Amino acid sequence: MNGIKDQFAGRADAAEPVERRQISRRRTLKAGSIRFNRASAVDCRVRNLSPAGAMLEVAGQLGIPEEFVLVIAADHFRQNCRVIWRTTTRLGVAFA
Repeated sequence: MNGIKDQFAGRADAAEPVERRQISRRRTLKAGSIRFNRASAVDCRVRNLSPAGAMLEVAGQLGIPEEFVLVIAADHFRQNCRVIWRTTTRLGVAFA
């Protein structure tokens, strides 16, 4: 029995994601717009936000460049962004 217990010891810790952000983000749900090429825009939802970056939710990644401007009209917020990571419907950005 100890052999099995020893075999799985520490696995719960290994499954925990490692937080790499310098500044923690606060959860939010705001309408945003990804703007690029002066006239192009993709709607998004801002899922979390910090002074250093954000996580955005989109319908799809097609056409979204590595650098763009994030606009949150309700907050009069406009910030240059660089994509750090992507999934099918989400992207993490750092503010430039």
